[in-house]
Amino acid sequence: MAEEQPTTAEQQDGPPIVVNAQYVKDLSFEVPGAPMIFARMQEAPPNINVNIDVRANPVDGNMFEVELAIHATCESANEKAFILELLYAGLFTINVPQEHRSAVLLIECPRLLFPFARNILADVSRDGGFPPLMLGPVDFVQMYQAQAGRQSENQSEGAASGA
Repeated sequence: MAEEQPTTAEQQDGPPIVVNAQYVKDLSFEVPGAPMIFARMQEAPPNINVNIDVRANPVDGNMFEVELAIHATCESANEKAFILELLYAGLFTINVPQEHRSAVLLIECPRLLFPFARNILADVSRDGGFPPLMLGPVDFVQMYQAQAGRQSENQSEGAASGA
């Protein structure tokens, strides 16, 4: 039997995504209202707000750093219970055609990073004296589409104001 031979592109480029490294780039946890916030949280339920942002920066050739920035705040009785900020990053080699590179960097790479970042957030909030912050799944496709929509709106507004 003849074995299938990889195409020339596969021989040269390798797998579409290679995770070279992943790391905590920045981590901050603050409890500004300690110690009284712990007593207040027994009286008023906490309100947690989480914002997630994804950025990709070229490093060298087809190597990119992808950053997953997560900012979480918890309030109880109109007082900050905690502020948690994590910048978790990965160094990826991307071997896909140029037209697909943006989607891979802003969808697939964050998908690979997210479980590790989620675990760090849970551990840090628990170690800080609070219940673990357990984030649900994140739709990186929807985030990418929303970002692409904002960029096309900005471009069309710029073109209209330049006319």
